[in-house]
Amino acid sequence: MAQHDIQTTPVPGTTGTIVGRRSAAAAATQKSVNAVRQKRRKLIFAMGCVLLAAVAFFGGFLIRGDTKLMERLGIPTGIIEEEVNPGMTVQGSTYVSISARMAEIEGILLKYSLDSYDLDELTAALTKSFVETTADPYLRYYSQERYETYVRESVTGNYAGIGVLFGEYQGQAYVVDVFEGGVAQASGIAVGDFVVAVNGDSSQDWTATEVQNAIGMADGGSIVITWRRPPALSTSGGEEFTTTLSCTATPAPNVQFEIDGDVGYITVTQFTHNVASLVRDAVVKLTNEGAEAFVLDLRDCSGGYLTQAVELADLFMKSGIIMQIETKDATTTKNATGSQLTEKPLIVLVNGNTSAAAEVVVAALHDAKRATIVGTRTMGKGSVQVIRELSFGGALRYTAAYYKSPLGLSIEGSGITPDITVTDARQQKIVAVETAQGMVPAKVTTPEEGNGEANAA
Repeated sequence: MAQHDIQTTPVPGTTGTIVGRRSAAAAATQKSVNAVRQKRRKLIFAMGCVLLAAVAFFGGFLIRGDTKLMERLGIPTGIIEEEVNPGMTVQGSTYVSISARMAEIEGILLKYSLDSYDLDELTAALTKSFVETTADPYLRYYSQERYETYVRESVTGNYAGIGVLFGEYQGQAYVVDVFEGGVAQASGIAVGDFVVAVNGDSSQDWTATEVQNAIGMADGGSIVITWRRPPALSTSGGEEFTTTLSCTATPAPNVQFEIDGDVGYITVTQFTHNVASLVRDAVVKLTNEGAEAFVLDLRDCSGGYLTQAVELADLFMKSGIIMQIETKDATTTKNATGSQLTEKPLIVLVNGNTSAAAEVVVAALHDAKRATIVGTRTMGKGSVQVIRELSFGGALRYTAAYYKSPLGLSIEGSGITPDITVTDARQQKIVAVETAQGMVPAKVTTPEEGNGEANAA
């Protein structure tokens, strides 16, 4: 079969243009394909990264939970196993719990440290630091020995056998009164002197109870006391001096009374376990002797049993609130029982050493408008301390409550301002008696009694 060559002749002006258009379209298509492929590669890469990160994240949790694997890999876990803290019962976050922080420190030391420590010495040191960082001036930690020796048994009614009445200011024992003719007076001890050390022991501040008990233990012997004499009760510093004092049992009367014209004058030195009944007896006797008004002298009274303060105030109040007690959980009240002993005019005499339970009486009678207060501002010790024995030995003394006046006024740190201020101690009693006399109703006499003249009030 014969082959024939077919030849075509391009049309002038058309062939080059068609070929060029076809080439441009192909190039554009290829470029678009390449762009799509590039986007796909980027998307796949990004998804791979996300997947890899997720695997690493969850894998980290799995590895972190495997403590042994982390230790084999040389990664510190920062975890203290519970078994390195045998006996630990405390729980809590180290962000908010001191016990949890101490447990963590103890766990590290027990597991890794080559050193050791004495548990009792460490307890005493840590507790001392703990106490010093709080705002409670009455907070005390007592070792078992100190607690058994100076705190557990309290002396009542025998004021140290050296002729001194002790009070307490900011948790430190100081001299409220020095008795006439006692060994303390002969040794130059004065009101306002603070106890620094007893028999050379100045390891911690001495409270009034501790000093009283220490001196009571030395009955018949002698005791060495170092004193500090500050410029004022609330100031630090001052001259220190040491005395050696013989101790003899010197019972001090808590309540004394006398009649001055038609004014019965009653002095209370401290609220011991029977002070309310003693004041009751004094009021009855003075009334029988013709007392028409009373002065209750609470100057230098450092307080004592709170229950006795309530009972004493009850003797002069017909009704109403005697005090409010604010604790961590609630506020409660103590009320008059309606057993008022006398309605006759009453003056209460106070000074800067009138404190604690004595201030409760002052606040109650003042808010109830039952008495006129004369003297200077009271100390402002309106708190209640409780001693709680510790399971590992010793005890902790802490502030458990604040007491307030019937109207809800705070006593702690504020004190009670008298109605009539008399700063001169020599004039205070005179002003109190004269004020009481001025409140006695004038007597109405018959013509027979007044020689024919009648006097009307």
